[in-house]
Amino acid sequence: MVRLRHHGPRSSPRRRACAALFGALALPAGSAFAADLSPDAMFVQLGAGRATDTAAIGLNWLWPRQWHWAGGELSGYWELSLGRWASPNARGGDAAWVSQFGITPVLRWRPSDVPRTWFVEAGIGANVVSPLYRNRRESFSTIFNFGDHLAVGRNFGADGAHEVALRIQHFSNAGLSEPNPGANFVQLRYAYTFR
Repeated sequence: MVRLRHHGPRSSPRRRACAALFGALALPAGSAFAADLSPDAMFVQLGAGRATDTAAIGLNWLWPRQWHWAGGELSGYWELSLGRWASPNARGGDAAWVSQFGITPVLRWRPSDVPRTWFVEAGIGANVVSPLYRNRRESFSTIFNFGDHLAVGRNFGADGAHEVALRIQHFSNAGLSEPNPGANFVQLRYAYTFR
């Protein structure tokens, strides 16, 4: 049985509801993630690719440590995402929908010589895209795919609780099966950190 730990003022009903929603789907992914299922942030994201539009929601769990690296601060978080992709159906002009579920460890770096509101990040995670993704030109051969991304973003608002990021994300099965055309997206994300 999964227990949600009380955090005092940080543990709002919204956080507990988000944790309950995704708790049943959560994978044990590190001590910080497994020890406490209360998320630290939530996000919404919209994106577009060559033949597909995407929308996603998700939760983030911050890692408890930061490191000084390359003239800045390196930190990270676990990301749990649930998305929908819409593309023209291979058999006609109607939109075909697939669902995407992923878990991704993400590294974030903030340079120390610019305002601390800016960051860059990168992540590579495991994703299930089901049913098989197809558009008029190409088709995935597996429902399991890797998703990697690069992003640049900025925090704003009281205590930097709000965040926007521009991301480039790539999904493919890394050559585990053919065909493996991959799918690339440009995405805009808004995240809110529970402070």
